[in-house]
Amino acid sequence: MYNELTEEEKLVIEKKGTERPFTGQYNDFYEEGIFSCKKCNTELYRSKDKFKSGCGWPSFDDDTGAVKRVPDADGRRVEIVCSNCGAHLGHVFEGESFTSKNTRHCVNSISITFKKA
Repeated sequence: MYNELTEEEKLVIEKKGTERPFTGQYNDFYEEGIFSCKKCNTELYRSKDKFKSGCGWPSFDDDTGAVKRVPDADGRRVEIVCSNCGAHLGHVFEGESFTSKNTRHCVNSISITFKKA
């Protein structure tokens, strides 16, 4: 059973849209806890893996193992989706040297929820 989504959430999560940069509620958000999929509640990211990248979307350098990578149709980027329900989360980039893990999951705030530790 999936959570009911608003039209704006469906546009991003189901139709692979993107929220505007610097507008998402979790962009400059650094509380302790866990970020889950808005559609199915699967735990995706821990707050300890979130970092400030300046890109305009929440950035994480690791996931819980519940994030699947899928090549974009254009072959230039790699999409990230919830491995449980396929919800579009954003894209993953490597080789930017923001953290020692050298990985940036660029996630739409609208695709996730937060549960405080």
